[in-house]
Amino acid sequence: MDLNNTKIKIGIIRGGEGDNYENSLREGSDLISFINSNLSDKYKIIDIFLDKENIPHINGLPISLDKITHKTDVVWNTHNNFSHILDNFSIKHISSSTFSNVMSHNRSILEEHMKSVGVKMPRHLVIPAYQRDFDGDMDKFSFKKAKEVFEKFGSPWLVHAFGKDMNTGIHIAKTFEQLVYAISDIAQSGKSILVEELIIGKVASVHTVPNFREAMYSFLKGNLTLLEKERLINYAKDLHTHINANHYLKSSFVINKRGAVYLVNVELKPNFKEYSDLHQSCEDRGVKTSSIFEHIIDQALK
Repeated sequence: MDLNNTKIKIGIIRGGEGDNYENSLREGSDLISFINSNLSDKYKIIDIFLDKENIPHINGLPISLDKITHKTDVVWNTHNNFSHILDNFSIKHISSSTFSNVMSHNRSILEEHMKSVGVKMPRHLVIPAYQRDFDGDMDKFSFKKAKEVFEKFGSPWLVHAFGKDMNTGIHIAKTFEQLVYAISDIAQSGKSILVEELIIGKVASVHTVPNFREAMYSFLKGNLTLLEKERLINYAKDLHTHINANHYLKSSFVINKRGAVYLVNVELKPNFKEYSDLHQSCEDRGVKTSSIFEHIIDQALK
């Protein structure tokens, strides 16, 4: 008997149009490596590459989406804006919902919701990508934007490219001069810049997974009191439901010395790598990351 015929066929969609191309390729590659290392006896991988015009390819050849339904049992989609297309073809898939994607990338909407449940978010300023023809001299641009940040909120500042870009660094600036340098450094990458208020305090992250052992199972990583843990878990569960995060959500918090809770980041895609926060949180609870992966697949297949 061919054992491959008994395996669940998982299509890994990666690539695609837009700024997420490189990140999607990397995330898809990480998923393939994880399955090959931990679950190759249960799943067969179908690597589905999206070119920059969103045309899917398998084994280097273009393929129509309707044929993917016959080649896969379920698809894990790493492209941010492809879930509605999969829905149109009735393909079972693991994706971030359109609404949760919008919420996770729209600070204003997210801030309004968190404020309603008593959670703050760091003050921030988004600086549009530097354009020499429009913005003029780089040094003057960096100084001007640093002054705008300084007038809005004080140091320390966290400065990085807006969005998920592994190719640009993250700066912590404590002085105005350091802020100018950080803005100039990232501006040279051609990316928009996000400057945030750096909150100092207890750092913790909560991973929430629906219907794993309970209605909304949570893993918390952080050195907190029991009361603090309960607060953050409740906030994370509420946020997961509110933004319709589907299969998974990581909510990252900081509690400052006055006890105020800040939401500093949300992530819609699990990181199964051994060094990841999710992996360590699972180990602390005696749970294998492969069990989380299998659960997410099982939920998508229902």
